Amino acid sequence: MRKTEDQSSIASGPAPQYPIESVDNALRVLLLLGERNELRLTEVANHLGVATSTAHRLLAMLTYRGFIRQAERGKSYVPGTALTSVAFSILQRFDVRQALHPSLERLHAELQETVHLGVLDGTTVRFVDALESQRAVRVASRLGQSMPAHCTSTGKVLLAQLPDDELRRRYPDEELQQLTPNSVATRAELEKEVELARRLGYATSSEESEEGVSSIAVALPAKGAPIQVAFNVAAPIGRMNHAEQRRISSVLRDVAKEAAGVLH
Repeated sequence: MRKTEDQSSIASGPAPQYPIESVDNALRVLLLLGERNELRLTEVANHLGVATSTAHRLLAMLTYRGFIRQAERGKSYVPGTALTSVAFSILQRFDVRQALHPSLERLHAELQETVHLGVLDGTTVRFVDALESQRAVRVASRLGQSMPAHCTSTGKVLLAQLPDDELRRRYPDEELQQLTPNSVATRAELEKEVELARRLGYATSSEESEEGVSSIAVALPAKGAPIQVAFNVAAPIGRMNHAEQRRISSVLRDVAKEAAGVLH
């Protein structure tokens, strides 16, 4: 079998004096997984230039250590909890606040509402940066807070970037926690909200995390970015009519598009 030439085959450092082929192959599988949504046994065998039995043993060990797992449907392999935990731990050291704060300032100046920067961690949204509106009636900053992703516009637009099977893995139960009577209450309802966010390019929340608060969020493109992140604009429900919603979503998309280059 011929080894393919792609980014997971290209070395970035000096060759080791005593290379360990099995370790190298395992690392190449993880690098390949970073380029694709999922991997199959024959695909891994072809990529490494090894027999399927060898590839199967390698995948079994990576599964054992939690770096990969088999998808709920089919025989493909997707990232496991150990891999995502390591990735998130490393990404926490990346100062996303500093990198994207100028974009947040632009949103704040143009819209005059409270704006947030949020990141997705499992089924939770963490608000890592914020600028509070200076208007007399305003939404308070959620800086430093964590909230259930399905109860926020930020969470819904970031969940929309996940494949359907990953969304179901993160939400195995049909019933979901509600923060208010308007919160998404079931996984089926969440799937509809996620599909709507994919179609529109933004997500909304109307008194779903807090009474009297409405918000709109747009995610930065996930492909090639080191972290899932979204901008959010929050305003009192009385100021968020359909015309204002369209205006804010347009501004959000423009700013997110410009900011995407910062993370790539």
